[in-house]
Amino acid sequence: MSITLRLYRADDEEAAIALWQRTWQQAYPSIDFAERLAWWRERWRGELVPNAAIVVAEDNGALLGFVTIDKDGYLDQLVVTPEQWGSEIARFLVDEAKRLAPTGIALLVNKDNARAIRFYERNGFVHAGDEVNPTSGSPVLRMAWSGTSSSRGASGSA
Repeated sequence: MSITLRLYRADDEEAAIALWQRTWQQAYPSIDFAERLAWWRERWRGELVPNAAIVVAEDNGALLGFVTIDKDGYLDQLVVTPEQWGSEIARFLVDEAKRLAPTGIALLVNKDNARAIRFYERNGFVHAGDEVNPTSGSPVLRMAWSGTSSSRGASGSA
């Protein structure tokens, strides 16, 4: 497998939305994410695409994951195909988010998503408070990565 990171393109939309639905459905099988597709598509087009850098991970043209990071360092989505959970793809994507937001990153993660919480902890994020997701009403954990002085001058390309 040869993973490539690159910036999102408009023609990635269908694959990215399908991947979002499939991964969230796998993580939360009791929720019907097919019913949420119209809402997600509107949010994707109206909020995330215009306001965040989106980096995709692919292998020979197949979308395997993506990360969104806005100009304020808020990581809204880190999505990896379930077949690659536990691989290095999520780490590659979060490292790219760190490169794009070298002064720090904040995110919200569902408190019942122990796998994701462990991943973020392993990648330098710390617990920064308890909140409630305004859309779902579910308890979430705010996590933060404070950035590093050595990454502030880092350069590179996706």
